[in-house]
Amino acid sequence: MRPLVFLLEEPSAQDALEGFLPSILPDNAEVKYLVFEGKQDLEKRMARTMRAWQQADARFVVMRDQDSGDCKVIKQGLLARCREAGRADRAVVRIACRELESWFVGDWAAVGLAFGLPKLAALGGKALYRDPDRLGSPVTELRKAISTYQKRDGARRIGPHLKLDRNRSNSFAVFAETIRRLAAEA
Repeated sequence: MRPLVFLLEEPSAQDALEGFLPSILPDNAEVKYLVFEGKQDLEKRMARTMRAWQQADARFVVMRDQDSGDCKVIKQGLLARCREAGRADRAVVRIACRELESWFVGDWAAVGLAFGLPKLAALGGKALYRDPDRLGSPVTELRKAISTYQKRDGARRIGPHLKLDRNRSNSFAVFAETIRRLAAEA
């Protein structure tokens, strides 16, 4: 299988993916994580990093939070950096709408399992959470439900419990389907 190389803006993204990806990737998948020090560091260094990557058959997955930016503009900028690296044909860009925590709020059952609070699953039925990609600050919503919530700890705990079939985040669904497709092509 071709290696999948994830270029990520923050450590909590790696924490979440390490928990989630084994549920959708084959056992023989080769996965590498390159974690940058925020979105500006990712954007500044990703082209050079991709260009220097030694495995010619590697597939790159660039993942970044949307935050308050325009999703299409962000994606086009990241794709331009992939072209600059000469790897555009081997790279995909996926944006976590608003932020990674939208994926968690999209699956309150996973949050409840992760924190031993099964009653949190009921939050998934609230109108506010029907489209988690539209929330202004999903991390704030998590902190309302779990006062001690911390990004990395939460990502480590929640990642293994995320399920595509119950997650309401469209950006999560697009990301997961992209990874499945890449794994099938390998």
